[in-house]
Amino acid sequence: MKIATIGTGYVGLVSGVCFSDFGHEVICVDKDADKIARLERGEVPIFEPGLEDLMSRNIEAGRLSFTRDLEGALAGAQAVFIAVGTPTRRGDGHADLSYVMAAAEEIARAAPQGVVVVTKSTVPVGTNRRVAEVIRRANPELDFDVASNPEFLREGAAIDDFMRPDRVVVGVENERAAGIMADIYKPLFLRDFPIVTTDLESAEMIKYAANAFLATKITFINEVAALCEKVGADVKEVAKGIGLDGRIGNKFLHAGPGYGGSCFPKDTKALARIGQEHASPMQIVETVIKVNEETKRRMIDKLLDLCGGSFNGKTVAVLGVTFKPNTDDMRDAPSLTLVPALVGGGAKVRVCDPQGRHEGEALLPGVAWCDDAYAAADSADLLVILTEWNEFRGLDLGRVAGAMAQPRMADLRNVYSDADAREAGLEAYIGVGRQVPKEAITVPILGADRERHKSISEGQQ
Repeated sequence: MKIATIGTGYVGLVSGVCFSDFGHEVICVDKDADKIARLERGEVPIFEPGLEDLMSRNIEAGRLSFTRDLEGALAGAQAVFIAVGTPTRRGDGHADLSYVMAAAEEIARAAPQGVVVVTKSTVPVGTNRRVAEVIRRANPELDFDVASNPEFLREGAAIDDFMRPDRVVVGVENERAAGIMADIYKPLFLRDFPIVTTDLESAEMIKYAANAFLATKITFINEVAALCEKVGADVKEVAKGIGLDGRIGNKFLHAGPGYGGSCFPKDTKALARIGQEHASPMQIVETVIKVNEETKRRMIDKLLDLCGGSFNGKTVAVLGVTFKPNTDDMRDAPSLTLVPALVGGGAKVRVCDPQGRHEGEALLPGVAWCDDAYAAADSADLLVILTEWNEFRGLDLGRVAGAMAQPRMADLRNVYSDADAREAGLEAYIGVGRQVPKEAITVPILGADRERHKSISEGQQ
């Protein structure tokens, strides 16, 4: 089949490359001339393990190409995927559909008869019907169908998620569209991966409901972690105990500094807004959003405790600024809350991240970038593990402790343990949701400074 994808961002590029690996002829379209030029040279503009090799292989095979010419890309295409951004609209929390609707209007003017217009972007319920209306108004003579095909790609594991999915969700209105979508995903169907074919509205809702539920699991365990610290329990043991229940499962039960990224913050806000607009408030989701922001601010208090109640004049090394490992994405990352609070409180901040520097230099002004964790830790007063990259899971803690001016660690991903820290010579160590021996924290807590820096952190939201 011939397929066109509009948008070469994370979703559009990964989908286009993987469709071409299925054996389809795929043309990826984008208005950004520089991005298209880079892609034509075989350069991947995002960091995603395995994507560059897969893209190169399919370019060489003649199945994958890139262009700014939408009309040429649509010539003879049986399906066109809209994979443009739907960022949170400033001020009201709703998804901004302007890029989706602009793409629909352009498709209407250039698409061949019988084409299926597939929305891959995450969009509110009812969007696909709006896309159809836009196309009909722009070209009443066009014979077309619409389909909803939400993506469920995890950054850092997107290729595997596309090729070995838990499920593929397809929303259609008739057999013709269902048949074309079945042909597109035939390689997965033949390998017995589940294909869920449903109506447009259900497909749109499945995406939001799935992400909101996963965000809820993360936020739930983070609230449990806060209580564990008060009562002396260990959240890792608690998570293991509840995760063994098949009705709960062990995924997304890792306590930390709060969720971030391209999906969960945006989609929870959009779902909450959809509920408000339809007089059916999503109260659990609204609370998840609120608690997640409180979780990020609670992490600042942990750092403040280890710095004796004041960041002023302290040197703090931060390991990891992307929202998760194996990606360069910093959208809504906890680092965007914690690092500005440190800088605003007077700390000298050093940052190390294997892939975060490109975006981080613009998003985190006033920090010094280091090439490795040991350089960041040299003469530091506090070391913070904020993203659990593999590079930070096997640190020589003795070397780290020996290089620091004040050997203290805030392990906000629970990579290590208090026993590991003590054996290595760290004088203070804290994790998230884990009991800390009273003697482990030896620095004084200054209440007045705590309140002052708390106000600084809240001002960064």
